[in-house]
Amino acid sequence: MNETFLWLNGYQWTVLAASLSVIFGGIGSCIGITSAAKMSAGVLAEDPDKFGGLLVLSILPGTQGIYGFITGLLVVVFFGLLGGDGKIIVLAQGMRIFLGCLPVMIMCLISGIFQGMVSTAGVSLVAKRGEAAGQGMILSALVETYAVLSLVVSLFLIMAAQSG
Repeated sequence: MNETFLWLNGYQWTVLAASLSVIFGGIGSCIGITSAAKMSAGVLAEDPDKFGGLLVLSILPGTQGIYGFITGLLVVVFFGLLGGDGKIIVLAQGMRIFLGCLPVMIMCLISGIFQGMVSTAGVSLVAKRGEAAGQGMILSALVETYAVLSLVVSLFLIMAAQSG
């Protein structure tokens, strides 16, 4: 294996994978929620009765943070990173774990931000037509599809790294 990657051992690559999955998913969700919630606050100042639909539109981008958290938590559990009874993780396995988490890291960061943009547009829709909240939610959920797919792929890659 190339010596340039030896500055981290397998255990450290695994910890980095879990950490960045949670961090990037959380960043995407924070940005997405902030965008939709700011717009929702403005609409609610004018019409507090629209809270239900606007709450859902504001929450939707938060799921990417949950997917990153699930991925990070499963890495911690699968590879025994807690409690001092951790498995020995060789460099090659640690790098496989890190690479397996990349789909969630990247897609949850990006899709959280873009889902926030779509949710913000949905808030504008609800501001003009309160009964259209469901339509705004469906449009926002379309972006979510790719975060879910990245979660599935990352979970399969992590399970493959567990057995390898």
